[in-house]
Amino acid sequence: MSKTTTDGASTAADDQDLGAAGSQLSTAPTEDAPHLPALGVIGWARWFWRQLTSMRVALLLLLLLSLAAIPGSLIPQTGVDETKVADFRERHDVLAPVYDKLGLFHVYSSVWFSAIYILLFISLIGCILPRTWQFVGQLRGRPPGAPRRLTRLPAHTTWRTGTPPEEVREAALALLKKRRFRAHVVGDAVAAEKGYLREAGNLLFHIALIVMLIAFAWGQLFKSEGNKLIVEGDGFSNTLTQYDDFKSGNLFTNDDLEPFSFDVKEFTGTYERTGPNKGTPRTYQSEVTYTEGADGEEKTAVVKVNKPLELGDAKVYLVSHGYAPVVTVRDGKGEIVFQDAVPLLPLDANVTSSGVVKVLDGYRNPEGKKEQLGFNAFFVPTFGGSESGTMLSQFPALDYPVLALSAYHGDLKADSGIPQSVYQMDKTKMKEFKDSEGELFKKLLTPGETMTLPDGAGSVTFEKDVKEWAGFQVVQEPGGGWALGGAVVAIAGLAGSLFIQRRRVWVRAVEGPDGVTVVEMAGLGRSESAKVPEELGDLAGILYDRAPGAPDPAPGPSDSTDLDPDPDPEAVPSEGAEKP
Repeated sequence: MSKTTTDGASTAADDQDLGAAGSQLSTAPTEDAPHLPALGVIGWARWFWRQLTSMRVALLLLLLLSLAAIPGSLIPQTGVDETKVADFRERHDVLAPVYDKLGLFHVYSSVWFSAIYILLFISLIGCILPRTWQFVGQLRGRPPGAPRRLTRLPAHTTWRTGTPPEEVREAALALLKKRRFRAHVVGDAVAAEKGYLREAGNLLFHIALIVMLIAFAWGQLFKSEGNKLIVEGDGFSNTLTQYDDFKSGNLFTNDDLEPFSFDVKEFTGTYERTGPNKGTPRTYQSEVTYTEGADGEEKTAVVKVNKPLELGDAKVYLVSHGYAPVVTVRDGKGEIVFQDAVPLLPLDANVTSSGVVKVLDGYRNPEGKKEQLGFNAFFVPTFGGSESGTMLSQFPALDYPVLALSAYHGDLKADSGIPQSVYQMDKTKMKEFKDSEGELFKKLLTPGETMTLPDGAGSVTFEKDVKEWAGFQVVQEPGGGWALGGAVVAIAGLAGSLFIQRRRVWVRAVEGPDGVTVVEMAGLGRSESAKVPEELGDLAGILYDRAPGAPDPAPGPSDSTDLDPDPDPEAVPSEGAEKP
């Protein structure tokens, strides 16, 4: 009996001899070379469609889309930060007009990016639909019958047995079905096939790509993103007027905003005191109370970094933190004209902060005329001391808070109709308060201290209460769940298409001229792999136990009959009743 053998690559004649048995091991459509001279308009259109919907073009478009997205991460985008775009235009007089013509300041909404995106959709859909139809047809069909010469397949084995052919085929059918092969009897052989999940995984991967692309497009068109700085004790309602800055997709409307509100009760931040990570936050969270809808029940939650508060389709992220010293401003008569917590923006990791205090209404100078006051504010939560010679914080916690103020009076131009930043002061119509030496009047204050303005103009008190503020980002991006699901399915489909092999096994059992049953087994895979011979050897060993080998007939001068009229010259010679 012969052992299991594996041959090299089959010749063209061998492939033709396999017939239907070697076909349809994948769902890749066959491509016929176009007869260029005979192509007309319709022929060329058909050829172009075939090229566009081929898998290689789909992969090329996917790569091109990835490359096209690179400028969007390197060049400032108008939809993300218009200030940076304006700054880029000022600094690059030559490049800016070129970028404008190429649409590089709005890459993801440009014509060329949209064209690649749409072509990729068409290519993927046109590639998947025929493959899916063909795969369904394969699932509804049965494995093809055995080739005429099983010994011509790359992996094959044969032996003689005294078991009748019908019993061998029944045993082979039961064995293959137990191993989860789709098997049936065709003529004198059992045909079986396995590994359909490879093609299913391939199709799932490409369908998941389409789902992800649709989800990303949907999210970009209907997304919204806004930021809001909230001091402890203050609240927020999800309306456009409440945001400090807000941007949205092209199809987003005000009605798409989730109805909710929340109040910031307390912000808690603790930091490493020693070691190489000194100053690194250990606790960074904000306690809030929130309600959903107009009549929602009030609930309490803690928002942490990377642990947002989810309210419908919106997510509220904690993104920043700083301090808001409470400042009281009095006029020359001692009347309070301003008292509030003033949020200041951090400049470094130790929360060295700067900002302005603006007194817009209610103040009159010593002559009784209405004026506005402005104070440049510089705050450090941990002052290094006067000997340090610098106003840089030494630690982010409130260990030694100091507030530096410099005073101005005049017109802040708040009524000019031009929007102003609450953290900057327009000094074009402001005058400096002068000290005794004629310099800008300024002073360092610790909590509880007061700065008295010159000439009876009033006073400024740094109250002992220093509040903290938290910066929140409210994001609505529909389609995120679909994108995540598509990514998971794509990974699963890709794993299936890479690690599952489509293969076929045939078992032929016929009665030889001497009345002894001859068993032939062969396997065929989509690609050259050691798995097919190994699996075939395992199956042959089990089937051999159920149909054990019979001794070979004694050779004689007239004993030249063979089932294969054209024997394989490289076949391994039989040696007794050896197990495959």
